[in-house]
Amino acid sequence: MAVVRILFLSDTHLGFDLPFRPRVKRRRRGPDFFSNFRRALQPALAGFPFVRHSVREQFGDLVQRTGWKKHAADAFLLCVHQAFEGATVGPVGYTFRKGPEVVALKNIPQGFQGVISGHIHRAQVLTEDLSGHVIPTPVLYPGSTERTSFAERDEQKGYLILHIELSQPDSGPRLSWTFHPLATRPMELVDIQATGMNAPQLASHLSVEISRLPADAIAKIRVHGLEERARPALRASSIRNLAPDTMNLSLTVVK
Repeated sequence: MAVVRILFLSDTHLGFDLPFRPRVKRRRRGPDFFSNFRRALQPALAGFPFVRHSVREQFGDLVQRTGWKKHAADAFLLCVHQAFEGATVGPVGYTFRKGPEVVALKNIPQGFQGVISGHIHRAQVLTEDLSGHVIPTPVLYPGSTERTSFAERDEQKGYLILHIELSQPDSGPRLSWTFHPLATRPMELVDIQATGMNAPQLASHLSVEISRLPADAIAKIRVHGLEERARPALRASSIRNLAPDTMNLSLTVVK
């Protein structure tokens, strides 16, 4: 049996939060890594960069222009960076359906064993259309390797290992996959009601709340009902002194 295994990850967003002129030296995010794949049979990857406008109309033509049919290979994968019908995102599970920026599943050409895509940060594999019918070509999203917004704070991050098998020379290739979770920094959202507090009281309350967080957390604190007399407690230098160097902390005043 001929087998190829491909490590597939996406949306690393390297340096996405790295300031050009940092005011303080702080940890930015977790470690990043790259890899490649070993070949036991000959796969071919066809693809194109992210298309921002009207990809739904252009998709078929864009795939054809890759020239993938002109090449001999044991298996074909389409590599893109787009939103497909049925993909879900966000804490309430928003589902992409129609629209010029959403690729219709029916427009995926026959002949590909799978579509591997970035752009959607939640790990998921689309195997059915919006009507619940099985689609011939699965669409695989490994999701981002790190949480990049608080909308993703409850999502498990990781990567996919793709397995392409060719059991018999005259049989077609079979694609399967396994998801491997990655250790990611916790994201914490803290709401503080500051009504009636002066600066020392608010500073003390902030200190207690921050001490309860994991030391390597990415934390966002939202302060409600802030009175003017308590505002000195929110100076950047004061807040930084309350958090360990391993923590990324942001603060918002909610009016």
